Amino acid sequence: MADESVKGPASYFPSIEQKYGRPIDEWQGLIRQKLPAKHMELVAMLKSDHGMGHGHANAVVAHTLSTQKA
Repeated sequence: MADESVKGPASYFPSIEQKYGRPIDEWQGLIRQKLPAKHMELVAMLKSDHGMGHGHANAVVAHTLSTQKA
C-alpha cells in the first residue's frame, strides 16, 4: 500500500535502481556534482555517460533539482 502513494518522478526509482544497479542517492550525487548545469544538460549526461534512458534520466534530474530548491 505504501508504494501506491509514491507519485511523480520518485515512482520510477525502484525500476531505475534495478535496471542500472545503483541506488538513487548515487545518481543524485552525480547530478549534484554537475550543478549548476541545466536540466536537459544533466539528462543528456546521464544518457550519454551512463546509458540511462530518457524517461529515467529525466525523472532523477527532476526530483534532484526539486529537492535542491527546497
